[in-house]
Amino acid sequence: MALCGDAALALSFDVEAGAIAEHDQWHTQEHMPERLSIPGFLRGSRWTAEGRSPRYFVLYEVRDLAVLTGPDYLARLNAPTPWTTKMMPRYRGMRRGLCGVRASAGAGLGHALLTIHYAPAAGRARELHDWLARDALPAMAAQPGFACAHVLEAAAAAPMTSEQRIRGQDETVRSVLVVTGYDAGFVDRVAEDGLSLERFERHGAAPSPVQGKFRNDYTLTAVECQRPGSSAPDTAA
Repeated sequence: MALCGDAALALSFDVEAGAIAEHDQWHTQEHMPERLSIPGFLRGSRWTAEGRSPRYFVLYEVRDLAVLTGPDYLARLNAPTPWTTKMMPRYRGMRRGLCGVRASAGAGLGHALLTIHYAPAAGRARELHDWLARDALPAMAAQPGFACAHVLEAAAAAPMTSEQRIRGQDETVRSVLVVTGYDAGFVDRVAEDGLSLERFERHGAAPSPVQGKFRNDYTLTAVECQRPGSSAPDTAA
């Protein structure tokens, strides 16, 4: 498995325009370190789209799906810090998925990201998965500029928690393909050709899959949080 674990938490969202600077400070200094201190959380990355909506895509790579449905993570979601409580109402259009990793190619993270949110058309889920796993991902992996690609599919329902009550009901991520490249031009090319929305629909996607392009904003690993000199947030505050 090219990701750091067998499951992932995928989120896309906007925040109020006036809250962007504080959001990024909070997310970097408190929120992501808090999440990466939960047992089983392995790596988190925040990605930003310039001038497009949603502005943010966040990916947490975790050991397995049980981490996302287990008591440690739920305890954090039900005991938000004061700063988290302040930031949650600033969120807009949150989509959140507790996902299994269905297929992967490559390793590491490039600085440019393409996401495609999609759902299979009725009766065509296997056809769509086979095209992605057997054809689309291997074809991309052979191209200059490619770093990694992962097919993520929702594998568990996200329960209502204190954090979600503050920001409002989340939408669900059903399936999302994430592709990163060390060359932003590669991401642009594959979005227009190999992973065009027309091609997705031709191979079994329901109408209107949604593309997003992002750049890497911040990445943190659990190992970094555990090093001497690093400090975990005071979640009891």
